[in-house]
Amino acid sequence: MKCKTIHDRLIFFIEGELPQQEMREVALHLDECTECAAFAEDMRRTLGIVELEKNIQTAPYFYTRIKRRMEKQQEAEVVHVSFPLWEKVLQPAMFSVLLLAGIFTGIKIGDKAGSNIPESGNTVTEIIPYLNEMEAEPLEMFLMK
Repeated sequence: MKCKTIHDRLIFFIEGELPQQEMREVALHLDECTECAAFAEDMRRTLGIVELEKNIQTAPYFYTRIKRRMEKQQEAEVVHVSFPLWEKVLQPAMFSVLLLAGIFTGIKIGDKAGSNIPESGNTVTEIIPYLNEMEAEPLEMFLMK
């Protein structure tokens, strides 16, 4: 057998899951090939470590302690000191006062900004013809030039 074939079947050989004939062939090859024998030994050690890690003993009552700790944490979260006066009366009142103060400040700023504009003396009727130039010169006349 080739080494590649042995490497593919090696884990089944170690677990003893190959047919009897293939088990003999793999064992014969491992006796002859030192590289495959070293690889098989490494594989056995690795699988041994994996087996040891699979069977970790847990501490007794571990689940009970974790569950109790979680319950205590939930109880601490439930005990919430609330201030009904603040939540139901003072908070909306404070919001309303701040909103009105903002509106009042905006109006005052707007009044001050509007009072600084100098009066030009032009009335609205004098400005309208400049804003509406279509009456002064039709579009067709503009395009014909």
